[in-house]
Amino acid sequence: MSTQRYTVTPHPIETLLTWVKSGEIAIPEIQRPFVWEATKVRNLLDSLYRGYPVGYLIAWRNPTVKLKDGSSSAGKRVLIDGQQRVTALMAALLGQQVVTKDYEQVRIRIAFNPLEEKFEVSNPAITKNTAWITDVGEVFSPGARLFDLVNAYCVRNPGTDQSTVFQIIEKLRKITNNLVGVIELDGDLDIETVTEIFIRVNSAGAELSQADFAMSKIASNESYSGNTLRKAIDYFCHLAVAPEFYGKIKENDTAFATTDFFKKMEWLKNENDDIYDPSYTDMLRVAFTSEFKRGKLSDLVALLSGRNFETKQFEDSIAEQSFGRLKVGVMNFINETHFKRFVMIIRSAGFVDASLIGSQNALNFAYILYLTLRVQGKPPADIETAVRKWFVMSMLTGRYSGSPESTIDFDIRQMHDQGFDAYGTVTFAGEMSDAFWNTLLPQQMNTSSSSSPYFRVFQAAQVKLGDHGFLSRDISVRDLILNKSDVHHLYPRNHLKGQGLNRGRYNQIANYALTQTEINIAIGDKSPEIYFKQIIEQCDGGKKKFGGITDITELRANFKENCIPQSMMSANVPDYDSFLEERRELMASKLKTYFQAL
Repeated sequence: MSTQRYTVTPHPIETLLTWVKSGEIAIPEIQRPFVWEATKVRNLLDSLYRGYPVGYLIAWRNPTVKLKDGSSSAGKRVLIDGQQRVTALMAALLGQQVVTKDYEQVRIRIAFNPLEEKFEVSNPAITKNTAWITDVGEVFSPGARLFDLVNAYCVRNPGTDQSTVFQIIEKLRKITNNLVGVIELDGDLDIETVTEIFIRVNSAGAELSQADFAMSKIASNESYSGNTLRKAIDYFCHLAVAPEFYGKIKENDTAFATTDFFKKMEWLKNENDDIYDPSYTDMLRVAFTSEFKRGKLSDLVALLSGRNFETKQFEDSIAEQSFGRLKVGVMNFINETHFKRFVMIIRSAGFVDASLIGSQNALNFAYILYLTLRVQGKPPADIETAVRKWFVMSMLTGRYSGSPESTIDFDIRQMHDQGFDAYGTVTFAGEMSDAFWNTLLPQQMNTSSSSSPYFRVFQAAQVKLGDHGFLSRDISVRDLILNKSDVHHLYPRNHLKGQGLNRGRYNQIANYALTQTEINIAIGDKSPEIYFKQIIEQCDGGKKKFGGITDITELRANFKENCIPQSMMSANVPDYDSFLEERRELMASKLKTYFQAL
């Protein structure tokens, strides 16, 4: 018995293009931005002209589904690898327009010089040069006659050998007879297996995520407006980053501009907040998990295919229901009130700048939690507390950094089975115990990564608690973060380098404090023994060198806000390692106070 779960068949390019035009093969990316440069299209045609191989295409046949009348419908093939190549051929040979990154439709014109047998991207200079056929699409036009093409070319280029030109253009036309291998995967393969096959076959070893499969499944669906749903996801993500793109959608995609999706995302045209700029993977995950109470995107692919998890069969009614539910999830995601209130909650936890958001998956689940608790009718104040605490816990523990899908799936199921209050209480008690705050967290803060979640959350805690910058009397940590101010080394970097310490030692996060640029410059490379002594003198009526604090009580308060050990005010400043150990404990204690106040 054969274990082969695929077939490999060579097909002429002409046949493949015919299949695409007839819908036999679905190219889910056809309405998404074409990412190839025109020069890559030129190189593809040149390879075909010279008879070089251009790689395999991988198609995955949609499963056969049971229709409402009891009959079966064989699924079309979905092209999951080779989309850009096929799109390039359709653009160059058939004259089809492609969509740019700004979703404008343009023609890619590739020119051909029969005398030199050379391809080039068409440009004004080539257009004026009669030696070039400025658009090879003319050669492949259904109504094109080879004799007329050759005759017209020779008239434009007197003295050329008509027979030679005829042979060369005939050779050009025959590239559609070139064979391309199509690997067709069985429709009953699960998404994990298909992903594995893709990675092994794809020469570049590129990753094809489950979100990519899901988006392909959505875009290739014609029965339940899948392409419109796909555009809604793409457009929202693009608008979140570039609000000015709104006008281009309205101008270039008039059909989509009339949809409810477009009306619901209109608010983004005036929105410049970048705390949460979701990718299509983020948006898909939140919409799916909040609506379906599942965390694995492979389940979404199966449901959109019509899979009945109990009978293991595929039913069109399930596909229809799943598309409807996903649309609801997407609508909830893009709802202005939901989105803005969620971002407001994250900001209220002290995360006032995108630089403090270290985990996109933690942010995604926080939005899932917000939408879930809202549907469950939990009081708004309780939702805010729950979302803040869960997000901060997720950040500090790296909850969604290892195997995010499995953890998301587990968490959302438990929250629905047990209720958030019961599950949240147990989870917080287990994850954020005294052992975590007193022992584990200080140990984990022994790191030199300023992008570590611990330093990011510490900054958010300082914002939330209204702290001032190091040695600042009036300037808050919030102001410093929003103005991209300096991160100061409390034991100056060059001072430590001079003692032979390496980068990993002097860049410890427990050696960091946010401070005003002018204070940072004034401290320079001074040893802590010197500049801390000068700070004390400043508070005893001495020369004002570092910021505006001139009162010892204010200084102690500033030290406490920034978790500076009070031992730094003594005559004998502690050695660097002792300082780091004491400050980590103070930072962890502050984080505990912050978390409990959320």
